Amino acid sequence: MPGLSLINRVVSVSVEKKAKMNLKSGNLYVVATPIGNLEDITVRAVETLRSVDLICCEDTRHSARLMEHISSKVPMVSLHEHNERERSAQIIEKLTAGLSIALVSDAGTPLISDPGYVLVNQVIDAGFTVVPIPGVSAVITALSVSGLPTDKWRFEGFLPSKAGARKKALELVKTTNGTIVFYESSHRIADSLADMADVFGENRRVVVARELTKTFETVLRGNLNEVIDAVNADNNQRKGEFVVLVDGYREESVEVSDSRVLQLATELKPLMPPKKAATLISSVFGGPKKEYYQLLLSLESK
Repeated sequence: MPGLSLINRVVSVSVEKKAKMNLKSGNLYVVATPIGNLEDITVRAVETLRSVDLICCEDTRHSARLMEHISSKVPMVSLHEHNERERSAQIIEKLTAGLSIALVSDAGTPLISDPGYVLVNQVIDAGFTVVPIPGVSAVITALSVSGLPTDKWRFEGFLPSKAGARKKALELVKTTNGTIVFYESSHRIADSLADMADVFGENRRVVVARELTKTFETVLRGNLNEVIDAVNADNNQRKGEFVVLVDGYREESVEVSDSRVLQLATELKPLMPPKKAATLISSVFGGPKKEYYQLLLSLESK
């Protein structure tokens, strides 16, 4: 299997250098790397990637450019979704032998919609230490410039590729209160935004962050209808890598004294429990169920 000769190589790293870096034998270092601009790598990440005995990469050819940029000569081996389980067993053997090993993905923080979950869990189960070397994450980068609430948010990763499954996934998060964050690819961005408009409503606020930290970085803001028009009008806005952020669900306040609401509440009161009636009224008029529930209770006391 390609890469086995590399994984069996042991790099001689001086004791003094490892001591300076505080690297320990038998540790797995999860290292965040830039999502575009190579200058965004941290000093600690550079030193770690220069000093470990082996680097596990999602794609060794892709990571070679970064390693050249930081002058790392450490051997690399592939670890991706198709070989992760088998490769993890080999990595644990190397940790047992005393090697220090780094894990990187093609871009950003490993395990965030990238390989590494199986490896990290097997390393933990085997009793070895997993050390985070934090840095760039596309999710956090997009949130920081979105203008949407960041005190509460939900990361959904990539949506399903098929329209039916995608809409079902969107329905599940339709009433999420916090900002909802997705990753999307160039060949699905237009369809995914259209499905979001169908499920969330075309007036829901959205931010599409494209090619973050790269040469052609753009951030589109507006409601779904406006952003869809902008994406469809410019072919360049359908190229690259995307983070899509959708504003959370906000209940629209409905005046419970509205004669139509009062009429329906009065008719439903003798037919079903207040909680069920409040849900039905909310489905008809929108707005918070708790207000309709309190209205029904007040009707019962009269």
